[in-house]
Amino acid sequence: MFACPEIFTEMLFKKLPETIFVPFSGQNKHIYEAVLLDLADQFFDEDLVDPFVPKDLIRSCIEDTVVRLGVRRWEPEEGESESDRQELPRSTAEYTSRIYRRLVETGWLEEEQRIYRTFVLLSPAISYLLRTLVGINELEKRSYGGAVLNVLSSLESAIKDPAGRGITLQEAAQTAADFSAHLTDMMLGLRELKMSLAATSNPQEIVRSFFDRFVAHILVSDYKTLKTKNNPFRFRRQILTMLRDLQFDPLKVEKLAKHYQEQFELGFADAEAMVHSHINRIIRIFESVDQRLATIDDFRYRLEKRVADTVRYMDKTTPGMSSRLSRLISDVSKLDSRSIPHINTLEAAAFIAPGSVRSPVRRRVETKPRVIRPIEIDPRVLEMRQLFKEYKARREVKPENIELYVERHLLDKKKINASDFTIECIEDYICFSYLRHMRSLGKKGRGTANKYEIKFEEKYVNVADMVECRDFSIQRKV
Repeated sequence: MFACPEIFTEMLFKKLPETIFVPFSGQNKHIYEAVLLDLADQFFDEDLVDPFVPKDLIRSCIEDTVVRLGVRRWEPEEGESESDRQELPRSTAEYTSRIYRRLVETGWLEEEQRIYRTFVLLSPAISYLLRTLVGINELEKRSYGGAVLNVLSSLESAIKDPAGRGITLQEAAQTAADFSAHLTDMMLGLRELKMSLAATSNPQEIVRSFFDRFVAHILVSDYKTLKTKNNPFRFRRQILTMLRDLQFDPLKVEKLAKHYQEQFELGFADAEAMVHSHINRIIRIFESVDQRLATIDDFRYRLEKRVADTVRYMDKTTPGMSSRLSRLISDVSKLDSRSIPHINTLEAAAFIAPGSVRSPVRRRVETKPRVIRPIEIDPRVLEMRQLFKEYKARREVKPENIELYVERHLLDKKKINASDFTIECIEDYICFSYLRHMRSLGKKGRGTANKYEIKFEEKYVNVADMVECRDFSIQRKV
């Protein structure tokens, strides 16, 4: 059977055949789901140059899926002929033919005849729909940092070159909208998980669901990213500042509007309105981020509290006891208080202190921003610090300074005595004091000491009226 868009007189969403979802309304829907996911690999292959795929290849792909699923049962479907209802498929080839024909009839696949060969293709709307369904099936994790950086880089390009790259403002608005939708999806995912946990009476199942769905899919990939120091929202203030500056820059707005006018073939007024619409959309999204994160944090807090209570009492009570008690209390609350007997077996002792009552884990309070003012240091303190550094540097013992001190006195002489040295400053005093003990200054000191030969005498001498020490002579080694 040959199918083309003209056959479908009524369209869904102005683009899709009204029979497009019929395969998913019957009992064979899981078979069609697996087949379409495998066909997506054929049609969306990066190496596929020609979108027209041979019919034989499509049928072979469907047949592989049928074999992989082990299809052995087929239920009659809506819209099938009476002969098809009575004569069910009996082999893999018949299953393949039935599935292929059904996909063509409902508008998923289109056939085109080229001489003696038949090719299969997807219309643009069907291709987009199939990509969307594949994305839902895979539930790809979003990168917050990547989304925010994409918005930032697109804005920078549009502002830097509004006449040549103004279209990137629209890309920034679309990325921000997708990012906002993902935040909403994450919030709804937390709500759905909380409701499913509340309806579960098995503690083990609660803990298992918590780790499988919350920790692995939401906490690690989404929520944890928002709570790290490398928070992608640190660029939010920069984005908002750029957009507000752009709003009050009529020259750049005019250039953007002219670029929009060329790209979208609009009037200047409509193009300018579109520019302001995109700017306002990004501003609204990034201004509401804090409120969204607060809502997400509230869901997260209640979810973790529920699981923490479950884990705390899991080993202390009979499995499912907490849920049974909860249902019992709910049933008792519906009774007339006069019909409930007074219980005198409960302990009447009060708590010793408020600390005796268990309190839930406190929420993490976010540190409020505060203005950091630079501390001005007294200039006299800075001057004293500098003088201390200079004094410390002058008293520092360095083998190279000692070598310069010795060479300054040796000059062309072969040998000099201790009394020939002069001490004119604190540096000279330090060098002379350590001259006789250079080997104690480590590796560099020993390297300098190996260049000279020192001989000590028994008598003592006074050097420059400052140091009294054993006389010695020093000369260069040959």
